[in-house]
Amino acid sequence: MHIRGDHDKLVVGGRLDVRSAADARTVLHSAVDSGRGDLVLDLAGLDSWDATGLGVIMGAHRRAGRCGRRLVLRDVPTQMQRLLVATRLHRILAIEDAPAPAAGGAVRAPENPVTPPMTQVQILTKP
Repeated sequence: MHIRGDHDKLVVGGRLDVRSAADARTVLHSAVDSGRGDLVLDLAGLDSWDATGLGVIMGAHRRAGRCGRRLVLRDVPTQMQRLLVATRLHRILAIEDAPAPAAGGAVRAPENPVTPPMTQVQILTKP
């Protein structure tokens, strides 16, 4: 896994899983704490994520909210979009399409704005 960027935009590539979660969490928290406004995570180069990786994303989302920021996922691969829909997290997270060359990307707000922000994520897996 690799993460490049600064406190406004990070490009994530490779696998975000149990092996890379601690490093990813450190980088994301540092970026959230040191910036202002939206923090964009460009996920176009992300090959896969597991439950731990998804937990890291949700932790960064919560931390951003506490800091008065918003975590925006950009260019989420189709496979991962399906997981966000299946877990209904697409209603909580801000998801942005890849920007068009001239027009810029459209940010999709959470579908149900009256739903309070998620404070804890519990991911259960079968043994």
